[in-house]
Amino acid sequence: MQMILELHRRVVTAVGPIVGRVRPPDLARPTPCADWDVRALLEHMIGQDHGFAAAIGTDVGREAFAPRPVGSDPAAAHAAGAAAVVAAFAAADPDRPVLLAEFGARFPLADVAGFHLVDTLVHGWDVGVALGAPVEFDDDLVAAALRVAEQVPADAAREAPGAPFAPPVPLREAGSWERTLALLGRDPAWRP
Repeated sequence: MQMILELHRRVVTAVGPIVGRVRPPDLARPTPCADWDVRALLEHMIGQDHGFAAAIGTDVGREAFAPRPVGSDPAAAHAAGAAAVVAAFAAADPDRPVLLAEFGARFPLADVAGFHLVDTLVHGWDVGVALGAPVEFDDDLVAAALRVAEQVPADAAREAPGAPFAPPVPLREAGSWERTLALLGRDPAWRP
């Protein structure tokens, strides 16, 4: 349990400086997430951070995960959500299954940390490439994300409106990070 929580904390920490590069003119840039510009992506990320933080402590509905405005300081808004979710995981009861209303099911805390880890790391990449900046993550963080990505079902649900991930894309490169992105519906070669 401690290992996944430490990996999760490091992922959130690694994504902070990427989001910290975002300036107000960048908010309209396209991202690898279909139909989302940088603003919509950050609003989603911030909403997810606050939603996971709330769900770890008590049962909450889908509304807790709703996108949140970035305001005039996107980096600060993201940092507040990131701090909240890291603190929530650190204080969590490891024996309490977490209700994720989006899936209508309860999951062990370690699994929930893995879900948020992969979502955060991939969205961090989304922000970085949208800004045209190189994005690299430590190998152990990539390996942890790949383990979670390999467990995401590649079924028809991925084609539904609002699906958390797009269908997998053909793999052009063989590296772990490229495989993670492709499994989660991202083209590793995407550029703005």
